[in-house]
Amino acid sequence: MDSHHDQVMKARATAGQGTKRYFAYSTILDRAAFLEWRDQHGYQFFELPQGQLGEAPDLSLVYDFPSRWWGGRVAGLADAVGSRVCGVVFEIAERDWPIIQHKEGAVTGMCVERPVKVKLTTGELVDAIAFTTNPARRSVDGPVSERFVEALTRGARSAGLSEAWVDSLKGA
Repeated sequence: MDSHHDQVMKARATAGQGTKRYFAYSTILDRAAFLEWRDQHGYQFFELPQGQLGEAPDLSLVYDFPSRWWGGRVAGLADAVGSRVCGVVFEIAERDWPIIQHKEGAVTGMCVERPVKVKLTTGELVDAIAFTTNPARRSVDGPVSERFVEALTRGARSAGLSEAWVDSLKGA
């Protein structure tokens, strides 16, 4: 396994017993792609739990991280009054949080955690943690990754997000 896997496994061993709310809006929602990544990185024991649909108000998607792997820019979050980002809130055991950090690119410094408010479909407003582009790595140079937008769209659709949201992603 890679050294990131070893870091994650050490962090899991010392993690607390609580849970964290994770607001997922990106390619982790593409279950097939997530399972492939999970298995490639030796986390077969980890299952993404059932989540709750929601939207984070006053945020928008911005394509501000050039990714060699995706062949173009991928999405992060930006403050934007009146906009919203749709996604899924998952309750993640603290011991599994390092796996989410690895998947989201926090382990490599690509992304950073940021607190967000999310309005669930039940109407409840909850605090959660999302991942967004590390400010030191932001750039709008180059094209948006079409492959990333396809995975984002596939994930949004499979998660049950609204067709209006799915359509907005295709226009990225």
